[in-house]
Amino acid sequence: MMKKKGILLVNLGTPDSPKVSDVRRYLDEFLMDGRVVDVPAPIRALLVKGIIVPFRGPKSAKTYKAIWTENGSPLMYYSVRSAELLKERLGDEYHVELAMRYQNPSIQSALDKLKAAKVDSIKVIPLFPQYASATTGSIHDKVMEIVGKWQAIPDISFINSFCDDEGVIKNFAENGKKYQPETYDHILFSFHGLPQRQLRKGDDSKAHCLKVEKCCETLTENNKFCYSAQCYRTAQLIAAELNIPKEKYTICFQSRLGRDPWAQPYTSSVLEELAHKGAKKVLVFCPAFVADCLETIFEIAEEYQEEFEEMGGEKVQLVESLNDHPMWIDTLERLVKMPVA
Repeated sequence: MMKKKGILLVNLGTPDSPKVSDVRRYLDEFLMDGRVVDVPAPIRALLVKGIIVPFRGPKSAKTYKAIWTENGSPLMYYSVRSAELLKERLGDEYHVELAMRYQNPSIQSALDKLKAAKVDSIKVIPLFPQYASATTGSIHDKVMEIVGKWQAIPDISFINSFCDDEGVIKNFAENGKKYQPETYDHILFSFHGLPQRQLRKGDDSKAHCLKVEKCCETLTENNKFCYSAQCYRTAQLIAAELNIPKEKYTICFQSRLGRDPWAQPYTSSVLEELAHKGAKKVLVFCPAFVADCLETIFEIAEEYQEEFEEMGGEKVQLVESLNDHPMWIDTLERLVKMPVA
């Protein structure tokens, strides 16, 4: 009898619609996750439910409405497309389900489908190239919380990260080539930010993170699980693939929330500095995202474009994410079939 293998693809999530009520519901679930807003539960509830969601909801709803298409949320559309194309590629031996960490389709519903299909094993693939407790870690946590209640638990394995996967690097490089990077004044590799306190929490030695000079610039045994160090690794490999010299690019971090210090340098600050130096055209890769979303389509291509123009620049060109590119489906297939360590 052929053993059936379950595959669970998980992305971050998206509101069901750009309505304020749906956006608030999404933000509430997302920000109440203790791995995302890592402060004591009472303080988190006060911040999220009393301040952030009520006031941020209407503003976020406007930005979601700006990127919403006839196919709905771009992140959802490309995630569904990737899952469908992967199913076609893998055949009947595999049962593929897509879930979102927050909102729909839920991890619970996807795991219920895999359970009903009586799969012999489940491989969980969080759709984030770089590991972070707030993304991949939260997905692993949620899956184990649910599966831990089952009487019969199949073999389960997890993909931790694929920050230096050759296929991902070549895919981002291929997407960037069409814009002729050599014609731009500067290249940015802009990653989603994390609070510095979360970076420090991942350093078990307590002697490396933000204490050693240029602590993230080389991936080592000391920082191999560090989100920032993995971001540097991804960017360096893409730059090498495109023959971009070190002085021509900057690795930076976007989407800061709150007053606490986050991973630096901030993308907005780098753009300001470039504008003051006379840069007119900037090309931006966002290699933390495998599907275009609010942070790429709106934050980079709209907000930063407007800010750059106000400072004297001309063009902030976004390089699209992997989306449903055939090379990305190749990568997913390889991750699925990769032997469990």
